[in-house]
Amino acid sequence: MSFSLPQAPGRGRILQKRRLPTLVLALLTAVAAGFAWAQTTPSPGTDPSISTVPEPPPPSVTPPPPDTSTREGFGHDVALYFTSPLHWNGTDWAWFGGALVAIGASHHYDTDVRTHFTKNLTPTEISNIKSDDVQDMLPTAIVLFGTWGYAAWVDDPNGRSEAWSMFEAAVLSSVTAYGTKYIVRREGPDKTSNPNEWFKSGGRSFPSEHSTAAFAIGTVLAEAGGDDYRWLRRVLGYGLGIGTSYLRLKHNAHWLSDTVAGGALGIASAQFTLNHVYRNRNSPLALIPVQGGAMLTYRMELP
Repeated sequence: MSFSLPQAPGRGRILQKRRLPTLVLALLTAVAAGFAWAQTTPSPGTDPSISTVPEPPPPSVTPPPPDTSTREGFGHDVALYFTSPLHWNGTDWAWFGGALVAIGASHHYDTDVRTHFTKNLTPTEISNIKSDDVQDMLPTAIVLFGTWGYAAWVDDPNGRSEAWSMFEAAVLSSVTAYGTKYIVRREGPDKTSNPNEWFKSGGRSFPSEHSTAAFAIGTVLAEAGGDDYRWLRRVLGYGLGIGTSYLRLKHNAHWLSDTVAGGALGIASAQFTLNHVYRNRNSPLALIPVQGGAMLTYRMELP
């Protein structure tokens, strides 16, 4: 014979609501951690003993850092970015499919997350919640301009290159986010309690542009530079994206799936930018932009 203690009415619902913030952070962290793991996993057919950090040029060659690329160079990057799906391999498509699965899973909890952050509020009070767009974007702007300002102050070419990669990743991902936003036209949680209001006039909730830019800049911070403080870089970089996404949910500006989609877009765009900057890192031949043209270099190890 077994006995069970009676459960207080509504206790299960209360425990479920208390677990929602943990669920949100866990889901966003899982997305970021997955892409961070992919950064440290060698591609099939590569030699793990080969360093993935670009080697410095010979002492006799002093090329400028990649951040001095010409407008034509940036335009070339834009063309490669928007045509990159045509050149994806099986691994790239697998990551894309995984991102879609994560977005779909988070969509299942859209209503629960919104209810958690708007409980005990009347419909009028919910509609009057300030989204704090500028405040939520401030940490991302501080990281971007702080990186650029510090690099300029100490005259660090690597820092300027990192700041340029942040800027490029943010621009490319934000343009994609805005384009998607105006195609999908999803109503945000500040306008409706139904997370399935798609293709509505005036709707522009999916994906979250704040999460997109934060994860784009944060991923560059996490994965660029040397490995001496890699763990700290990743905590700060991915923490920037997770924290910004959490603020957007707290301020009722986006659905959970909006932030997950923005995070996936931002991380993927940052990976494109970093891989493009160092696309010749494992080759002895390298084409380096210089003022007025380009310089072809060849690296050879002498005994």
